[in-house]
Amino acid sequence: MEIKERIIEGASQLFKMYGTRSVTMDSLASHIGISKRTIYENFQDKDEIFEGVLRHMAEKHKLLIRKILDDSDNAIEAIFRVIEMNRDHYMSMSPSFHADMKKYHNEVLMNKSEKYEMPDYRNNIEVIERGIKQKLFRKDINPDIVNRCLYSLALSVMDDKLYPFEDFTRQEVVKNGMINYLRGISTSEGIQLIEKRAAKI
Repeated sequence: MEIKERIIEGASQLFKMYGTRSVTMDSLASHIGISKRTIYENFQDKDEIFEGVLRHMAEKHKLLIRKILDDSDNAIEAIFRVIEMNRDHYMSMSPSFHADMKKYHNEVLMNKSEKYEMPDYRNNIEVIERGIKQKLFRKDINPDIVNRCLYSLALSVMDDKLYPFEDFTRQEVVKNGMINYLRGISTSEGIQLIEKRAAKI
């Protein structure tokens, strides 16, 4: 593994555990087992490392999404596997990391959103189209709009202002938001599959 990749991987681990503000260059260097000077030889500052972490997370997410789409028997199964993967992914991050991303790195996220956004926004439209062909989703829906709605719902799941962690579990948010939306766009056959999967969320 190249040194830049080691730094990004190490930073990703620490950021998710402690939040970006709590991680210093010294603690990052110690965690990776390199000198702070080596970090600065490869990255200008922590914001540049943060951008690299976003790119790293997005690329890993893209590969996992592609594998899920390829390995799933039907569209409902694929969507639930993506929901479960995203749930586990976000729950592995500390509340501090989520707060830091919103408060201190909003400008980076906004400026780089096209480059670093989680790629399920563009890739998942094919699973909606597959669901229509499999007669699991209603044929009168617009796949592009449905995809955008699902993407927006997925982003909202970890919104602590909209759904405070002390008031709602993420499972409640998923069941009352995304899963109810899926029921609304599904055929009777699709709903039957949804009920089987939803019981395991």
